[in-house]
Amino acid sequence: MTPHDSTLDPEDWSEVRRLGHELLDDLIDQLSTVGEGRAWTPVPPEVRARLEQPAASFPTDLPTVLDELRRDILPYATGNTHPRWFGWVHGTGTVEGALAELVAGFMNCNVGGRDHAAVHVERQVIRWLADLFGFPADSSGLLVSGTSVATIIGLAVARESAAPGEIRRGGVAAAPAPLVAYASDGAHVSVRKALELLGLGGDSLRRVPANPHALEKMIATDREAGLHPFCVVGTAGSVTTGAIDDLGALADICSRHGLWFHVDAAFGGALILSERLRPRLAGIERADSLAFDLHKWMHVPYDAGCVLVRDAELHRSTFSADRNYLSRFERGAGAGHPWFTDFGPELSRGFRALKVWVTLRTHGLDRLGAMVEKNCEQATWLAGRIKDSESFHLAAPTSLNIVCFQAEVPAGSRIDSDDLNREIVMRIQERGIAVPSSAEIDGRLCIRVAITNHRTRREDLKIFLAAIEEIRREIVEGSA
Repeated sequence: MTPHDSTLDPEDWSEVRRLGHELLDDLIDQLSTVGEGRAWTPVPPEVRARLEQPAASFPTDLPTVLDELRRDILPYATGNTHPRWFGWVHGTGTVEGALAELVAGFMNCNVGGRDHAAVHVERQVIRWLADLFGFPADSSGLLVSGTSVATIIGLAVARESAAPGEIRRGGVAAAPAPLVAYASDGAHVSVRKALELLGLGGDSLRRVPANPHALEKMIATDREAGLHPFCVVGTAGSVTTGAIDDLGALADICSRHGLWFHVDAAFGGALILSERLRPRLAGIERADSLAFDLHKWMHVPYDAGCVLVRDAELHRSTFSADRNYLSRFERGAGAGHPWFTDFGPELSRGFRALKVWVTLRTHGLDRLGAMVEKNCEQATWLAGRIKDSESFHLAAPTSLNIVCFQAEVPAGSRIDSDDLNREIVMRIQERGIAVPSSAEIDGRLCIRVAITNHRTRREDLKIFLAAIEEIRREIVEGSA
């Protein structure tokens, strides 16, 4: 083959097919038996060293590369596919979603725009999600990497609503007055980051106690000071404990004062799937913009987040920028207006919608909702065992799927409470038994278990309880 005829396609497609089948078999075998192995495995020094090597100038044959993948990468994943992964708020994915990712990779679609099936799949998924949350039929939306980016987009539209057209042309200096936003103490750090990236600065975020009267008083005070309140951010499921703001009360305040109402429902939005738990989100359907993750409690493989915006035209005007290289035609590949690039900062976008579409189609909303209910029931059971224990005590009420607790320090012991709980978390992770995380409540470190795992069974919780009891005993006896 001459250089001008060469491609990156394989010379032997049958060999690639054979290797692909073997790899897929290995991956399915690993996922189907994931609960039999360690919950987390640290990356050994020799593997780290190999993964720090510079890029090679010459090709390596595919069998060798796949062997290296099996040896150096697959055994040392995050661990969140394991049934005893309880750390942070990680989703566990599904085999169906993983297969969809494989298909999306082979299709290699750019979903920034133009007219092809991937665009229509994302539009359908957005419509499903808007219906699920009670948004109007003419609302807009976008699939993104996660709630952090979704929040940036939602607050960018909120900023535009404060001075339509002016800020896009002249920057935040064109706003009628310094803009300020409000969020409860439990709001995620991504809200502050979004305001910083939007040029408003971290000081533009007012932290408000979970008290509607306090919020209204703060709004009045800021207006008297010559500031321009423009947005209230409600939290549907705080990261630390899963607490949910009174979304209905916040929506009322925004309506009375003409403020944008944005809701961060990164993982708590999944409660909408459960008829029994859905009332906890009352008022979320009144949001002007809503950010949530599909890769957490909805079990879509990473990454998959979503932003919904009630006012589609304002959403479009915040981001659209027609250029001659983005010309739209009535027919042909350049049709399909409006394009998704009109609703966010990215022109090139992957086919995230396919794994969402496949997950919702193969499992259905009711079954996904049942998994949410199961995890909440498991958290309630675990909290009950902690409450009855003589070795541990609850550090906060368990309202959803998160259990925060602390190990008891024996009377007369010299060990520090924070050190004890930190050591328990590290040891149980290092032994590969389970992966809780930690949180700080009332100035004290506690062990935090967040169950967003459809693979978790009651037996896994029993194994976890037995392990932390044993580790606590080891530490206490070792410090005597």
